Amino acid sequence: MTGTEGPGSGPVRLDGSEGEGGGQILRSALSLSLITGRPFHITHLRSRREPPGLRPQHLACVRGAEALGGTSEGATVGASELSFTPGTVRAGDYLLEVGTAGSTPLIFQCLVYPLALAGGGKLTLRGGTHLPHSPSFHYVATVWQPVAHAYGLPVHLTMTQAGFYPEGAGEMVAHVFPPQEPPRLVELPARGMLREVHVSSFVGGLPFAIAERQSRAAVAVLREKGILAEAENRPLPVSRSLGTVTFVLAQFEHTIAGFTALGEKGRPAEDVGREAGEALARFMETGGALDESLADQILLPAALLAAGRLGPVTPGTTRFTAARVTDHLTTHARVVERFLPVKVRVEAGGAVEVAPA
Repeated sequence: MTGTEGPGSGPVRLDGSEGEGGGQILRSALSLSLITGRPFHITHLRSRREPPGLRPQHLACVRGAEALGGTSEGATVGASELSFTPGTVRAGDYLLEVGTAGSTPLIFQCLVYPLALAGGGKLTLRGGTHLPHSPSFHYVATVWQPVAHAYGLPVHLTMTQAGFYPEGAGEMVAHVFPPQEPPRLVELPARGMLREVHVSSFVGGLPFAIAERQSRAAVAVLREKGILAEAENRPLPVSRSLGTVTFVLAQFEHTIAGFTALGEKGRPAEDVGREAGEALARFMETGGALDESLADQILLPAALLAAGRLGPVTPGTTRFTAARVTDHLTTHARVVERFLPVKVRVEAGGAVEVAPA
């Protein structure tokens, strides 16, 4: 990232066109700004996306950060730059309307860390819970949540109702607790033996037979790869939103991985199930301990640990291997380094280290 030289106390200047050039830079900057008390100014917002600029779902993250404690300038739909000045984050309960096509898991991951460090509270988020290009609620609840707890950040997640694209209209609730004793060192160089695979197939407002077809297809794909899986089919509560999702959860000796596939109008249920099953099969062909989504999402708690924000620990280092080094991962790493006194080393082969600078 361009701008001020390394972490300090002054404003951070960010170029939103760097790296993957999407909304990740803004979400990470908002979270880190609230945590560190450092304001930031970002230009070329989402310049590599179509349409470029601030979209409603990203504006929802800005409004959420303002609700926790901060002010912004230039935050309007379509804006290519904005400034954010953090204030004192207030512990407590917050209700936020993310919007029809906005991802509640993404805004949750933006706000959960500053709220936890401020003493905790409750986040009630209304919008989409299962959307393309976003972690699903089930991923956050079953993969991200235990990892956060391992870093001493306990969070309890529930979903009142599901929200699918484009209507949204879902709701998730997060009970966020103050940090507990953090680990001294996190080492995840290998995932270890595969212990269990569970396929969950869901329908919201659609015939239950679709869920059954999805799970059968997922189980069949995994069986072809020599992977045995248990399956369950369940309806999801919805209001005006309709949709389907297949979620595959893999429990390994040392790590956990999750893979989501979403249904869409006109798409055969079997294709949805196969997509989720094939995603796990591809992961199994890599040597990574963490799937590519978790490798990205673990960076922020790892950086908080390394910076001493979770408590005084030594060495406070996290090491892991990623199934794939993505632009999301490397972009996130650079943003983290701009706000916190940490060094993120990412090797082409997938080895990652987050350590005090």
